[in-house]
Amino acid sequence: MAGHVCLQEAGAVFRRHFGAAPALIVADENTYPVAGEAVRAALVEAGINVEAEILPAKPRLAPDRLTAERIAARVGEMGAANNGGNPVPVAVGSGVINDLTRYAAFSAGTRFMSVPTAASMDGYTSAGAPLSDEGFKITIQCAPPRVILADLDVIAGAPARMSGWGYGDLAGKVPAGGDWLVADALGVESLDDTAWPMVQNELRGWLSDPEGVHRGNGAAIADLFIGLAVSGVAMEVYGSSRPASGAEHQIAHIWEMEDLSHEGEKVSHGACVAIGSLSMLSLYDWLLDQDISAIEPAVIPPRAPDWSAVEAAIDEAFPNANIARRAKEEMREKWVEREILAGRLAKLRDGWPALRDVLSSHLMRESQMRDLLAAAGAPVTTREIGLSPERHRATIRNARWIRRRYTLLDLLADAGLLEQAVEACFPDEAPLYS
Repeated sequence: MAGHVCLQEAGAVFRRHFGAAPALIVADENTYPVAGEAVRAALVEAGINVEAEILPAKPRLAPDRLTAERIAARVGEMGAANNGGNPVPVAVGSGVINDLTRYAAFSAGTRFMSVPTAASMDGYTSAGAPLSDEGFKITIQCAPPRVILADLDVIAGAPARMSGWGYGDLAGKVPAGGDWLVADALGVESLDDTAWPMVQNELRGWLSDPEGVHRGNGAAIADLFIGLAVSGVAMEVYGSSRPASGAEHQIAHIWEMEDLSHEGEKVSHGACVAIGSLSMLSLYDWLLDQDISAIEPAVIPPRAPDWSAVEAAIDEAFPNANIARRAKEEMREKWVEREILAGRLAKLRDGWPALRDVLSSHLMRESQMRDLLAAAGAPVTTREIGLSPERHRATIRNARWIRRRYTLLDLLADAGLLEQAVEACFPDEAPLYS
């Protein structure tokens, strides 16, 4: 549903899907006056018992598991006060509010409803709740919302920078698709005939009007929201975030785990993904200019680090012991012995002409993506998110450790080219640092 009357239907929609169950509106100090009050009024008019959990807006809300558990406890208290009735949380907000509510509902053993207030991320339709658990960013599989009530007037009226963040998150599907093509070509993870076209077939169209996104144009915002929502559905169809997330998200997750802040405020997920996407497209631009068919599969593996060296590198990269432990668990799932690595490199060498062609057809050049992101109001330099060149380069080197998903960063590391690529793509005078 869309239009200025959409929120007035919240009571009828809630009744249709949840009956007379009590509702807990979960919002923050910004989203409650924008949409929460209207939702509450509609629910009360429909005879629904309503309470509200209004979270602080400043500092920016963090996607922390403990906060989600506190919301779950509030749901439980409502249930006890309503003679064991099964309360339904209603998320009124964007990314973090929906992720907290998703986990809270799952933890409390109930369903939830989503009322998006911005086209700022792709998680509205997914079951995964990306939350920080003792400092480590994980995606906890919960359940998608039973119903989403999206008012286009509310979404288009969100701050322009939030739409820019959503554009950055959607733009990340371009390098994420490249990473899946790499994994498919090397026999690590095959493309899915359903999830792949759901995201990739319409992606260029959804990204085609960045200026309109920045202006809050209704049609452009609608395309952006649809693209983000469909990406979430594709993740559900596939059973993981692979259709919508690659190394650009691994990069973003590191900065989120590090609580990257700029001008006194945590940097948003979409802003981090925008810079991660430009970083990965720079590396792809470099890769496509290399003669990978000249690599020597028998020479590289003996020089590769053994598992003990990998563990030592992870410990050095992540001083937080919990993060290092989780990273080792993730990395162990994709680490291979040297003889298997030799076979993988032979496949890369022999299949490089075909892989280069398919990557060239799929990807955008970094400069093209930079222009699109800038027009949408997303950040295009590390300076805009408070990141130094040194910290950026360290993240590129370390990002592959934190997820078992095979990406371009793994290919470069396997081929002994990661350091060379980082030095070539990210000198101090690189456009990304201007």
